[in-house]
Amino acid sequence: KKGKASIEATIEKGLEWVKKAQAGDGHWDANGGAYPTSMTGVAGMALLMEGSTLREGKYSDNIVKAVNWLVSRCQPNGMIGNPNNPTESQRYIYGHGFGMLFLASAYGEEEDSDRRKKLEIILKKAVEFSGKAQTTKGGWGYVSGKDGGDFDEGSTTITQLQGLRAAKNAGIPVPKEIIDRSTKYLKECTTDRGGVVYNHPGGRPQSGGERPPITAAAVACAFSAGQYNDEYALKWIKFCKENIPIGKGRMAHDEYQSYYLAQAMYILGDDRYAQMFPNDKNTKEWWTWTRYKEAMFDQLRTSQSANGSWNGQGVGEIFSTAVNLTILQLDKGILPIYHR
Repeated sequence: KKGKASIEATIEKGLEWVKKAQAGDGHWDANGGAYPTSMTGVAGMALLMEGSTLREGKYSDNIVKAVNWLVSRCQPNGMIGNPNNPTESQRYIYGHGFGMLFLASAYGEEEDSDRRKKLEIILKKAVEFSGKAQTTKGGWGYVSGKDGGDFDEGSTTITQLQGLRAAKNAGIPVPKEIIDRSTKYLKECTTDRGGVVYNHPGGRPQSGGERPPITAAAVACAFSAGQYNDEYALKWIKFCKENIPIGKGRMAHDEYQSYYLAQAMYILGDDRYAQMFPNDKNTKEWWTWTRYKEAMFDQLRTSQSANGSWNGQGVGEIFSTAVNLTILQLDKGILPIYHR
């Protein structure tokens, strides 16, 4: 009981910090004012996960302001973001993905018909933009395939996939081939060891170049598509289990990795791992959500700053705080994108 109460207090303190950190015009940003579109998307998600919506709840006003700010940044071509912001002009695909994730999740809870219609139009155009920005290999880069010489990489590909899934969950039509091509892309980036490499190698990916954070993100995406027994989902889980230590005091402080790994662990719950790996007899080593929480939640609670934020590695406090609040609030089961 005590543990649960203190986690709730941790969450509340974090959310209050996020609320206070919001700029007057509705956005959040990283260190030095960087990446406002991405940061507004991830911070907005943390508030939606609390249960507040555009209409009601403790953080409703903050969500409305964030949605309005993002809507005002939407480009005629469907891109969510501002290509003239120097911190985004070379990385606008991240902002587009996180922005789409947040707007689709807010839209899913919206009941005001005028605002719903407006968001629907924006999300349809955002999906179209993602489709056009996809590279010939099926992934995404930091900018669109056309702007970036067809370069793509795993982490931006995942943010697009998750944004597109959220749009689909909210009832926005998402062409099946966009999803199919990106799923194929992740599979083609998987080595014999089961990990996903940084970007598409053109041929067979080499063992040794795998990225655990991107592999964890691939698992979260496969699971949110309901692919639990897909051979790649099984390979990715095995690779993560061998390469990401989940234990007190030895967890890599990689927020991106933690963000997606927690989503995958939550969907695994306490019995899915056993169903996926019936031959794994070492029950003490099974990956379960309960074990993950035991290893991580206390660490998150004790590493929170007195003001409610978490100290950011590189990107800044907003990103760290939003990611940790996402992890701590998965159990609430409010947003469809994170459902089991």
